[in-house]
Amino acid sequence: MRAAARHETITMVIAAPEPQATRQPTGEQRVVLRGLSWEAYLVILNVLPETRGARLTYDDRVLEITVPLEDHEFYRSLIEYFIRGLVELMGLPIKAMGSTTMNSPSLQKGAEPDNAYYIQNQPLVKGRKVDFSQDPPPDLVVEVDITHTDIAKNQLYASLGVPEFWRFDGQVWRIYTLESGVYVEAEQSPTFPAVPKAQLYTFLAQARDDEVGAMRVLRAWWAEQAQVSE
Repeated sequence: MRAAARHETITMVIAAPEPQATRQPTGEQRVVLRGLSWEAYLVILNVLPETRGARLTYDDRVLEITVPLEDHEFYRSLIEYFIRGLVELMGLPIKAMGSTTMNSPSLQKGAEPDNAYYIQNQPLVKGRKVDFSQDPPPDLVVEVDITHTDIAKNQLYASLGVPEFWRFDGQVWRIYTLESGVYVEAEQSPTFPAVPKAQLYTFLAQARDDEVGAMRVLRAWWAEQAQVSE
């Protein structure tokens, strides 16, 4: 007697498309080197001083060297301020990695993000130097790309296993979460689920004129939310 056929439903996750820069090239200066081997990338990486301002990203034999300009650094620092404020308000642990080089020799990929953080996995790496060959990747990575980048950063950070990826182009903030090995765009951050996207836009708009004042408003908003939930 022939056994009944089994039917399984397979859900396919479609990766979010790479966002395109929408502003004029005032945020970064970039130099792109193509056809570069992993070994050549490591030579360049090791020759450059640790105090350099340029950030290196290597993927699929393409090396992009980025020099951040004022707009880039302004938004990068404000997003950093916003994240640290939320972490403090929510009582979360944090280990900030900044632009630490995240190299994966097995994948032959390397990245130096604008900001990277251990939050959920902070207890696993607190108090010591992170070893990316053994430790999990940062829980949250942030990139500001105001001008065009030749690196498919969604694919890059997804392949490195980063659970949550924020991208900001000076106008639009995008949140990506990792599902089945690819990023899908989300309306809410899983790290800060109680904070709507609009709150970052509000913070950035206010911080353009008064960074400390913007943080006061954020704290007041959080206190109001706490009262409502009681």
